[in-house]
Amino acid sequence: MKGIVDHPDDVRIVVTQSARAEVLEIHVNPEDRGRVIGRAGRNAKALRTLVSALADGRRVRVDVSDED
Repeated sequence: MKGIVDHPDDVRIVVTQSARAEVLEIHVNPEDRGRVIGRAGRNAKALRTLVSALADGRRVRVDVSDED
């Protein structure tokens, strides 16, 4: 994440557990949110694909947070 945003110091990833999966909640500077999501959601989809490949069979959900 820090490599694609303009404010790398504002990147936070919060890991929580839900009933169905682990949740990785990504918090970025509001100015960088569009860059993280990407055009038509391509960056977010690629990130989710990468995380699921590395999850080793575990269920992991990736969310880009609307809050700071």
